Amino acid sequence: MFNLEKSGTFTLGDRIVKRLGYGAMQLAGKGVFGPPKNRAEAIAVLREAAESGVNHIGTSDFYGPHVTNQIIKEALHPYKNDLAIVTKIGAARGADASWNPAFSKEALTQAIHDNLNNLGLDVIEVVNLRAMFDAHGPAEGSLEEPLTVLADLQRQGLVKHIGLSNVTAKQVADGRKITSIVCVQNQYNLVHREDDPLIDQLAAEGTAYVPFFPLGGFSPLQSSTLSDVATRLGATPMQVALAWLLQRAPNILLIPGTSSRIHLRENLAVADLVLPADALKKLDGIASAKAA
Repeated sequence: MFNLEKSGTFTLGDRIVKRLGYGAMQLAGKGVFGPPKNRAEAIAVLREAAESGVNHIGTSDFYGPHVTNQIIKEALHPYKNDLAIVTKIGAARGADASWNPAFSKEALTQAIHDNLNNLGLDVIEVVNLRAMFDAHGPAEGSLEEPLTVLADLQRQGLVKHIGLSNVTAKQVADGRKITSIVCVQNQYNLVHREDDPLIDQLAAEGTAYVPFFPLGGFSPLQSSTLSDVATRLGATPMQVALAWLLQRAPNILLIPGTSSRIHLRENLAVADLVLPADALKKLDGIASAKAA
């Protein structure tokens, strides 16, 4: 059993969750579309994650679509009392596997009910509204209308807490004028560090930051410096990249995804990996070297 308590805990909504969680995105088929090649292994991964102490799972009903949530329900329902399942709305998948905005009141409402039904829940712990002004990264644009719809669904008792995804610092500030924002989920990793100021701001405010693509996503992180540090510490490069995130800021919650129990164990073992100061300095230089 992994001692996930070593990685610390942080507040997510009104729950205290372990900072090392699990992301369900890779449980769907290739391109996050359709069913997985091995559904039995997907179920086994989820069950082992829960048995290992993971109590924070990130998902969305547009993964598949519907696939990951249905697998989560099959694997883990009825859920443990301490398990926080966080989902996302604001996008929809086309028949060609495209990622499309789904911001209308009807689309958002249907997305909430789809998530509830496929997860087997009466209320969702946290729902992140994903901005889709640019599918590849944060871009300015008003979230007032969709966020107002989501806040109304919260008042109806279908959603406990609200977060934002793929957003700018301004969108977070504007969103807080409409409703409480308990977390921000943006792309961030050892190389992709545009959100450094936002992370520090959210940490000071006690708000969780959940990096997606913590290992580079569809383009895995590659760096000779990262590999050198990993070799020296007797770890894998991906373990070092995750450990760096845990040490980057106390409000960072990790949800690395995998469809393999072997990789799940490697990810969870990061709870025991502490990077020394000189290693942190070398790793911090990766982003600077890339920018140059």
